[in-house]
Order: sequence, then C-alpha cells, then structure tokens
Amino acid sequence: MAEVKFINVVKEFEDERKGKVRAVNDANFTVKDKEFLVFVGPSGCGKTTSLRMIAGLERQSSGDIYIGNRLVNKVHPKDRDIAMVFQDYALYPHMTIKENLAFGLKNLKTPKAEIEKKINEAAAILSIENLLDRKPRELSGGQKQRIAVGRAIVRNPSVFLFDEPLSNLDAKLRVQMRVELSELHKRLGATVIYVTHDQVEAMTLGQRIVVMNQGEIQQIAAPEELYENPNNMFVAGFIGSPPMNFIKCRLDGNKLIATDCTFTIPTEKLEKYKEYQGKEVILGIRPEDILSTNLLSYQPETNIVQRTLKVVEHLGAELLFYFSVGDDQVTGRVSADAKLTGLTKVELFFNLEKMHLFDPTTQVRI
Repeated sequence: MAEVKFINVVKEFEDERKGKVRAVNDANFTVKDKEFLVFVGPSGCGKTTSLRMIAGLERQSSGDIYIGNRLVNKVHPKDRDIAMVFQDYALYPHMTIKENLAFGLKNLKTPKAEIEKKINEAAAILSIENLLDRKPRELSGGQKQRIAVGRAIVRNPSVFLFDEPLSNLDAKLRVQMRVELSELHKRLGATVIYVTHDQVEAMTLGQRIVVMNQGEIQQIAAPEELYENPNNMFVAGFIGSPPMNFIKCRLDGNKLIATDCTFTIPTEKLEKYKEYQGKEVILGIRPEDILSTNLLSYQPETNIVQRTLKVVEHLGAELLFYFSVGDDQVTGRVSADAKLTGLTKVELFFNLEKMHLFDPTTQVRI
C-alpha cells in the first residue's frame, strides 16, 4: 500500500459562459499509508474531481500528485497501481461474475493460475463464492456492489478509490455495506480514498475526513474533531444530523443577547471571546445540547428559555422538536421520555458548555 500526496493542486475547467471555473483550488493534503480517508461535501464541491485526478482520469491544471514516492502527474491511469469502484458498478452484462473479476487481470497478462487464486481469495473475503457463475442481471444491488469491490481487490492495488459506491442502494443495504467496507479495510490493511455526499457515511467510515466546499478544503480531521471543533459555519452545519443551530446574538459582557432572549456564557469561555465584546456574533449549538427541563435532575440557574414548539417529530427512541429564537429556526433533540408535543409551551435548557461562537462576516469559529 502507499500514501497519496496533493501539493498545491489546482483544477480548472473551461465554461462557455463563465470562462475558467476552478473546481479544486490549491489543495494540499496527505493520505497516510493504510488510512481510510473520506472526501465529503455538497454536489459540485470538487471531491469527485479530486478523486479522478488521483486516478489519472482528470489531469490537474497545476500542482503535484504523488502515489507512494512516485510523481504521477504524467503517468497513465493503468500504470498508477490504483483500483477504482464506481457508483454504477460498471459490470459487463454478458460476462459471468467470475469473468468480470478476471477481466482486468487478463488485460495485465496475469497467469491463469494466479487469476484463479486471486478470484477465489476475493470471493472468500466478500462471501460471493456462490455467485461466480451468475450474470450481473441475476444479482441484487448489494451483490453487484460486492462484485465491483471484488474486481478492485483482485488487482491488489496500492490505493483503492471509491466514488459514491453506495448511493444506488436502499437505506438498509447502505448501512450493511458500510459495515462490510469498514471490516474489509481492516482485513486488507489498504489505503482507501472514498468520496460521498452523505455526511453520516463519512462519519461512520472515515478515519479522517476532508470536508470540501466550492473547490476549497474547509477542514481535514477525525470525525469526532470535526463534530466537536468545526473550523467554520460550513463544517458545523454540514457535519451532524440534524445540523448545528445558528442563532444571531450580540456579545455584551458574559451575556449573549438574542432577539427575544438572553444567554449566559460559562466563565471559562469568556477569555477567548474578549475581542468580540459589543459585536454581533453567531451562537452555534448542537440539537442534543438543547434539553427539555423535565428530563433534568436539577434546576439550572441560567440559560432556560420558554418556547412554544412548532413541530415535534417522533423517531422512536428520540424526538426532534422545532421552535424559533427571533428569526432563526432552532432544532432540539431529546429522548422520547420527554413526551413533548407540538404547539405546547415548554421550558428548554441551552447547555452552553458545548457552545461555539462564529464571526458573522468570515463565518470562522472564534
């Protein structure tokens, strides 16, 4: 296996109306050897373009790409020692599964005995031994995806590239395949680079995550670091389901003054906000840090707000509830024991021990 490096990589496309469009802007990162790294972001953010540049399917406009210690800027895709799994499986319908798995190896002039051995090993790893004589039309979506992964495994590449491989599967099967891919990575000890627009998929699979938006890398960190310490409002709002709430406030001493309520900042947090005294700020708070007071075993002295709930969604073990602070819609998440209902007035405790403040102009976390 091998590490992958991007050094000042830029990718520009020509647009008839807009001229040059920068899809990836000055990207710098290193994928560690045997790491599972996930690119995540909205459509058009540059994540798939980055993956295609690693594969050699797109040529970067400037900058350098290394796979292992080798500069691959001008290396043909077939010579980069990578294997790619696509969103649409890309299986040959007229071939059996065994023939699909063998196809790439035959093109590489691999001896027949070695092809047979690699197919059997991949089939055992993926539990598809009983599918080898079938045609793709006889398989379910999950089975087809396993075959696509198997075709990559038999290549034994330095780097595995996955381009939204689970997006065509139903919700239950996606969860199952996420578990299988995570176990497969541990078993193979492989370097994996994975692209998805689904932040839940990114958080559950990635050892580290690259969050992208409009061609820019917003943050690279482990899932828990992204969740607890987002660099900016984009990362805070993109990572987490439901996303972080944002409430417009003014900082006055140890108070955050919103349109129709006031919050008290914990004393230990005040020092880092001193340059914003008297200024407008954005309060960021996760839904799970807004609690119904009927679930608390104590009575907080501050940060209790009375609100009429607009809507309550019952999700089995937990509830999502929606209300407003000024013009900002806010979401809370509590256990079903709270027994909340819509259009009722409740007391809510905002746990500002886990709050963040953001600059309203730059949107960077203070």
